[in-house]
Amino acid sequence: MDVDELLGDLYDRLPEMIGEAVDGLTAEQLHWAPAPGANSIGWLVWHLTRVQDHHVAELLGEDQVWVSGDWAARCGLKPDPDNTGYGHKPKQVAAVRPEGPEVLVEYYKAVAARTRNLITGLTPAELDRVVDERWDPPVTLGVRLVSIANDDTAHAAQAAYVRGILPS
Repeated sequence: MDVDELLGDLYDRLPEMIGEAVDGLTAEQLHWAPAPGANSIGWLVWHLTRVQDHHVAELLGEDQVWVSGDWAARCGLKPDPDNTGYGHKPKQVAAVRPEGPEVLVEYYKAVAARTRNLITGLTPAELDRVVDERWDPPVTLGVRLVSIANDDTAHAAQAAYVRGILPS
């Protein structure tokens, strides 16, 4: 199996997980949290998409998908490229209000398409390229791509869990 096939398989699992977590939910159900200060389904899916969008845009040296359309407004937010959800306090989590599941699925689909373009044709040697020297050891492209997928998978699973306990 080639590197791009392996990474493609990993990233191609996320749309189904996301779709299952949000399909058929109302805006209020997306905003519901299991406890005060807990993350909602809408926030979890928004956050995992923002992280992937932010990191992949940085890897490509391009603007984020988030700022190129009406995604922010459709989530009740401003198109701040630095707002990915990291460090959000409960009030900030509550401010993320997707208008419906479609915006989350469509935004993720746009981000995933760009990620897919990035990983298509990657070679093992390219995965060793250092992309972030702020860490010790410096982060390589391979490590960053695995980190993004790991974070996204964890949050998609959390969204599925919250959906499972969503009141009827």
